[in-house]
Amino acid sequence: MIVRRELAGDESAVHTVHAAAFGRDLVDARDVAEARLVDELRRDGDLVPALALVAMVDDAVVGHVGCSRATVGGRPTLGLGPLGVLPANHGTGVGTALMHAVLGAADALDQPAVFLLGDPGYYRRFGFVLARPLGVVAPNPSWAEHFQVRPLRFWDDSLRGDFRYSPAFDRM
Repeated sequence: MIVRRELAGDESAVHTVHAAAFGRDLVDARDVAEARLVDELRRDGDLVPALALVAMVDDAVVGHVGCSRATVGGRPTLGLGPLGVLPANHGTGVGTALMHAVLGAADALDQPAVFLLGDPGYYRRFGFVLARPLGVVAPNPSWAEHFQVRPLRFWDDSLRGDFRYSPAFDRM
């Protein structure tokens, strides 16, 4: 497996990954919100190019993760997601490799933190903790038990307040 930055021409394969990863019960893959979200983030210019990564196996895209621009209390930060892996590649380490790569890249870019909505039991192994105890409020109060942050090297305890994803999230 190779993890690399998403390149021009990967868009269709990335869309397919997210449609397959999240839309198993849908008849029309165009209805998969996560696949549409990545397309819209890219179109809006909010998908951070250095943090849009694909996993390749035998020259085929089998996984994707991206970080998009976000804010906490009006200060810039990152929202992670979606993270998608083709169902045939589940359990092979693709998701773990993508997560380690994107967190390392965000840290190398001197970002303070990466935020996501997900299962704390799963994401704890990557260093994520609940955001609320650190003073960051999820966009939806019902998310509090699943809204998490991975503080990076440039974390600053003054990074507090309401979290806002890029506008494409509001359109989903």
